Amino acid sequence: MDTNKQTWKEKLANKIPAELGREVDIFEQQMQLRKQGKIDEKVFAETRLRRGIYGQRYDNGQRHDGKRIQKLKLSADVVKGPDTLWDAPGMMRIKIPFGGVTPEQLETLADLSEEYADGVTHVTTRQDFQFHFVHIADTPDLMRRLAAVGITTQEACGNVVRNVTACPLAGICHEETFDTTPYAKACAKFLMGHPDTQDFGRKVKIAFSGCAQNPCGLVTMHDMGAIAKSRVVDGKVQRGFAFYVGGGLGSVPYKAKLFDEFLPEEELLPTMQAISRVFARLGEKRNRARARIKFLIAHLGVENFRKLVLAERQKLSHDSRWTDFLTSVNEQREQPLKPGMSLNGHQRPEGFEAWHATNVYRQRQPGYVAATVTLPLGDASADQLRALADIARRFVKDTLRTTVEQNILFRWVSEADLPEFYQAIKAIGLGAADAATIVDVTACPGTDTCKLGIASSRGLARELRYQLGEKSLQLDEAVKNLRIKVSGCFNSCGQHHIADIGFYGINRNVKGFQVPHFQVILGGKFHDNAGEYGVAIGAVPSKRVPEAVLTITEYYVRLHFKDERFQDFVARVGKKAIKDLLEDLTKIPAHEVDRSYYSDWGDPREFTLADMGVGECAGEVVSQAEFTLAASERELFEAQLLLDAGHAQPAVKAAYASMVRAAQGLVKDQYPAISENDDQIIAEFTKRFYDTQLFWDKYAGGKFAEYLFKARQFVGAGKTADTDRAVQLLQEAQLFIDAAHDCHNKTRGGAPGAVAIVPPAQPGA
Repeated sequence: MDTNKQTWKEKLANKIPAELGREVDIFEQQMQLRKQGKIDEKVFAETRLRRGIYGQRYDNGQRHDGKRIQKLKLSADVVKGPDTLWDAPGMMRIKIPFGGVTPEQLETLADLSEEYADGVTHVTTRQDFQFHFVHIADTPDLMRRLAAVGITTQEACGNVVRNVTACPLAGICHEETFDTTPYAKACAKFLMGHPDTQDFGRKVKIAFSGCAQNPCGLVTMHDMGAIAKSRVVDGKVQRGFAFYVGGGLGSVPYKAKLFDEFLPEEELLPTMQAISRVFARLGEKRNRARARIKFLIAHLGVENFRKLVLAERQKLSHDSRWTDFLTSVNEQREQPLKPGMSLNGHQRPEGFEAWHATNVYRQRQPGYVAATVTLPLGDASADQLRALADIARRFVKDTLRTTVEQNILFRWVSEADLPEFYQAIKAIGLGAADAATIVDVTACPGTDTCKLGIASSRGLARELRYQLGEKSLQLDEAVKNLRIKVSGCFNSCGQHHIADIGFYGINRNVKGFQVPHFQVILGGKFHDNAGEYGVAIGAVPSKRVPEAVLTITEYYVRLHFKDERFQDFVARVGKKAIKDLLEDLTKIPAHEVDRSYYSDWGDPREFTLADMGVGECAGEVVSQAEFTLAASERELFEAQLLLDAGHAQPAVKAAYASMVRAAQGLVKDQYPAISENDDQIIAEFTKRFYDTQLFWDKYAGGKFAEYLFKARQFVGAGKTADTDRAVQLLQEAQLFIDAAHDCHNKTRGGAPGAVAIVPPAQPGA
């Protein structure tokens, strides 16, 4: 056969692993059956999700350059079927276990992003890659071409074990106990497609870290997490892990609980299998809002959960895969391209010193460094990916890794090559400094492409990068190492809970107009494997968030003690002081004065245009719901102050009261005569808003209302709250109040019970 006339399928036929090729064939058959109506859409939805295919938002004013618009116009001519997914482009997630990627894979990703997507490859906060604006009809071909270079999308999404993440410095870090790479790789291979991981109610996320103190693995925010440890037994060094279970962010974050202080390495995989079996059997299935491992452990208690897992472990039949990989864990897996040589005496190009200070890590192997290529917002064009592949072949072979901060790490760079390496990445527009600093803002897709996005996380992150980058020469050293993370909604895909300063998108009603806002989250701790979660201190209009960041950081610079970490500073000065500091930023000009505040970052359209009359007699018409919702926000903040002072039980009661107050505000719009009795308020709320599903979220269902019901049971039963439970309940209260605002925005207009609130005269008026 003339090789020049071979199709790409023929050229790749012998390169596609049999098991991956078979998976793609099966999915292609399922697509055909769905188009014929022989597979229910609900079943097919989970089928495609398990192969990394999501629907996405695209009618949002975001990311629409000429090529994307052309693809959207062509979308209706693709595959006709009963589902909109066939007609509209979607998103495809691509698994990259522990972030390991090769130059050949980068080139393939570049080609596919141009041919099947929008020319952009996105690195996620879980070391995956994502394509956007992909047509589902193209996905089997896309999967086959990925499989030919050893990449799969299998179980990148869905109710399964997601991508297994690990520290990108594993194997080269000075502080690690040992290299966790082979363990992460074995775990990803063993659990993918395993019969015991196919019947979960929700997803499972796993992470590995080589040490306890650094943030690279972020173990405590995962369903299962392993931190490398060693001990000496009978004169021999034994490897194992401090093993954690039940962590997770989402709308209400839970810190993982210690399952075993030292889990021997040979017990790692069988223990994970046993946990999977217990979770599949006992985990929630019907209520997706409660279907993560963290909720099962909260219900059973970690001790009872451990007993169940250990009993399950004893039932397992031996599997050679549990330990086969251990024979090679000490082998050197990565080889440098060049000898390690010192940088001394080499000429340094302009900009090199600043880049070197933030983007270069000196490996434990003499003469070698790891260099971070910063990808703003996690994005790289096709041309940039191809160039990075060329640069890799020139300097480091196959030793690349993606990071949870949405960058790419080049490992085993000879130090003497750094000036030349820097010039090469600078030439393709990726020579930015400030990796892992306050400028290196992490963000989820938000309203650009996510159906759940409320506010533009990427738009805000882009603006923060610009403003902080422009001011980088003036930033105090104490501020430079802070982390900012942004999510477009409460679900924490941007990991806002573990940032020094985090944000998640919400909407608020301002004088009859819906306005994009972000909740400000303070007190998160990125280090110590995500050691602490932050809490909300108040909402700021989206367009004023950059001012809020500068206000907070300047306050910290002015008042912090020497070497005082930001989390300790926040705890010392108190959240009330910082909330008061931001009070003026919560105000925006009237719509007729400046409309820019009523649109989101990167989208010139108005966020929402609501029809509302103008108040009379120098007063403004404010509904009872708005008035009472404002009171509920104040009561919740008082609950937070109680918790900060160490009074967990009073804080829980105050948070519950704030939820009842918010429910009362909604009820008053329909029933102005509602009493102050909690039981009557909740009964009326249930009848008017929960049973009618007025309060229900399009995607979360009745989850937020159930937070109120659960808090009522907890408080009513007189249960004692520890700090962890109090933190969770306060976070649930915040989400309930946010949902009450959203419900009021949906149902407002013409409601009885509106009252005229006349503001007090201002001095000099």
